[in-house]
Amino acid sequence: MLQDSLLAELVTNLPGPVRLQKLVASLHSYFSCGAVVLLRKEQDSLRPVAQQGLVKEAFGRHFELAQHPRLAILCNSREAIRFEPDSPLPDPYDGLIEALPKQHLAVHDCMGMALFIEGALWGAVTLDALEPGTFNEQHRRELQRCSLVIEAMLRMTGLEQDNKALRQGRQDELQMESKLQTGADIIGNSAAINGVLEELRVVAQSDLPVLLLGDTGTGKELFARQLHAQSRRANKPMVYVNCAALPESLAESELFGHSKGAFSGATNERQGRFESAHGGTIFLDEVGELPLSIQAKLLRVLQNGEVQRLGTDKIRHVDVRIVAATNRKLQEQIKAKEFRADLYHRLSVYPLHIPPLRERDQDILLLAGFFLEQNRTRLGFRSLRLSPATEQMLLQYPWPGNVRELEHVISRAAIKALSLGEIRTDIVTLSPDYFDGLEPPSELIQTHGAPASNNQPTELLAMREAVEQTQRRLIQEALVYSDQSWAQAARMLELDPSNLHKLARRLGLKVNASSTPIEGTEL
Repeated sequence: MLQDSLLAELVTNLPGPVRLQKLVASLHSYFSCGAVVLLRKEQDSLRPVAQQGLVKEAFGRHFELAQHPRLAILCNSREAIRFEPDSPLPDPYDGLIEALPKQHLAVHDCMGMALFIEGALWGAVTLDALEPGTFNEQHRRELQRCSLVIEAMLRMTGLEQDNKALRQGRQDELQMESKLQTGADIIGNSAAINGVLEELRVVAQSDLPVLLLGDTGTGKELFARQLHAQSRRANKPMVYVNCAALPESLAESELFGHSKGAFSGATNERQGRFESAHGGTIFLDEVGELPLSIQAKLLRVLQNGEVQRLGTDKIRHVDVRIVAATNRKLQEQIKAKEFRADLYHRLSVYPLHIPPLRERDQDILLLAGFFLEQNRTRLGFRSLRLSPATEQMLLQYPWPGNVRELEHVISRAAIKALSLGEIRTDIVTLSPDYFDGLEPPSELIQTHGAPASNNQPTELLAMREAVEQTQRRLIQEALVYSDQSWAQAARMLELDPSNLHKLARRLGLKVNASSTPIEGTEL
């Protein structure tokens, strides 16, 4: 009997993740189905925590309940539910179940049930099959009978984690879980990322300044938000400052505030970002871009916790934890007298290197799954998946633009699928043909983009021409993706709207808010 098997696993001394994986394996074997997934509720979505039978990238997906009616129905019921094979409701796993090449990709039979702990919805378990008739009413009742044992497993796993935290003196950790925001979650299970997360968890409990180092596009802001969420300041504000976007003439006012009449246009007194972050955390992104004049004032805040608004002699004290980030080599800037050595030593009390994506190969497909689900929702696809050849291509690519590049690559491929006639109601498989220019030419690329020889290929574009071609394509695709909204396209491309218009004109693209830019004469 299935219950007896699960009870035996319940009393076995196993780590929590292993116990949950054995649970789904037992259900998968007993019901002889295509896939079993255990999902945990996080705000308004469900996230897989254990599964058997799905493609690898499915583990990175967050399934929004509003977008998946079958999951929403399960979560609103206290009974196990079986959906008839001819149910018109879309299945969240269409195209995601591992199958032989000749098998169809759509789910044709499924059942599942919500799981509760202490009366509160914990998540759900789902069972799916490609063959209709795999499940019947007897199977549904059998799954229902196992609900109490499965919920006991979940409760025991949670208690084990709590006890471990208490044994290690991490009482604060028990209070942090409810404060973590889904948007600040860091997707990944590689050794590189787990090591960083463990360091981040430890340093979060102190008030030491942290300097996040790493390449552009590695997601340093997400790590800063995770650090804040796990700190004692989690219930206080976290203020974000993009130092690269601060004009030197306004940087002091923006950071430290100003008094009325301090400069032309200062009609009111205004507090700066540091005062806004009092009691919480301030995140100084691209800190290497700060002018030297501002660096000296920032040093005073770090040393004494004092800020002085522009135009006044009054000193104000702030209690702020500083987290900074940069992709620059600050020590080289110090030698070039572009960055203060004393400020560097104050900021880098605890330097934390964020690994590039090429060092996180186990996480590439998880991240791809997360971005695929985002684009499936945004573009209205029934199902959006990767072909096996595409998975291999993504794993072999060196990702110079890191996670941000992967996000944009997936978005462009999804848009291209629509432009080439893919139908939203079908199961759309993204083949390598949808990923323009992603695979480096083997004759030109050796390791991480190194040239294969000293002889320049005759067909290699001039640097400027290649850059401009890429810029044109990105602008056109962003406008298609945003339904011709220049403001939204600018946000996607992380540009100021006015700068985007100027760039489009310089590239010879016709700027017209009501249509896609086309190559033509500058306005």
